[in-house]
Amino acid sequence: MSHPTPAAGSTPDAVTAAADRLLAAQAAGVPCPPVRDLIGRTDVHAAYAVQQRVVRARTAAGGRVAGRKIGLTSPAVQAQLGVDRPDFGVLFADMQYPDGAAVPAGSILQPRAEAEIAFVLGADLADGDLTLEQVRAAVDHAVAAIEICGSRIAGWDISFADTVADNASAGAYVLGTERRSLREFEPREAAMTMSVDGEQVSTGTGAACLGDPLLALRWLARQARELGDPLRAGQVVLSGALGPMRAVEPGSTVEAVVAPLGTVRFTLSGPTEGAQR
Repeated sequence: MSHPTPAAGSTPDAVTAAADRLLAAQAAGVPCPPVRDLIGRTDVHAAYAVQQRVVRARTAAGGRVAGRKIGLTSPAVQAQLGVDRPDFGVLFADMQYPDGAAVPAGSILQPRAEAEIAFVLGADLADGDLTLEQVRAAVDHAVAAIEICGSRIAGWDISFADTVADNASAGAYVLGTERRSLREFEPREAAMTMSVDGEQVSTGTGAACLGDPLLALRWLARQARELGDPLRAGQVVLSGALGPMRAVEPGSTVEAVVAPLGTVRFTLSGPTEGAQR
């Protein structure tokens, strides 16, 4: 894998220090100050260099990459976090939970939930022009998903560089069980409602995700290949929020309906039931 080179304003020492700060926060289960004091607010190259150091540390500790997540695709979420462009992070296998699971609250710092379409790839996206048609053909199926975002940055006080460095605020994700091929539905036409403990808290459509979740997938495929680590068959891609994210408290149950992909839900277990993992 090639690695992004930080811009002139960020030194390798600053990148290392930022990664160490985030890894220490995850290990201790205590959020840390933002890392923008080290790498700046908008240095995309430095931010992804930090992310890759964090990912390599997790891989070295036995983590297995399962796919990618696209973040900040919804105008509503961009407005919530004060950013104006998408980003991406890495999904590990131990982040995935089955539909209806009890997710340990202690495994995710400052959890927030958002409903998405998850694509499971049936072919690599490594060669060619990576057109929309090629990306569509590479999708084996889609399922409803809830991403449980988590931030190692205290109070979600994040700039664009902070969230990129922090693996795009990845925490965990829950996949539904109803599979649909792209012959059966158009992702941009999907309709989403999400509730917490029975109260509706978020609504949206596929068109809220960069105009079409498949456009988000194409953007990711090109970005991933440019960084030397293209998307591969079998990987899961969380394509981005279909509406605003919402904070989740221990004991709460979150349910999302993503028509026509069905329903997906999880319960965030109490703080004494789950440990850092």
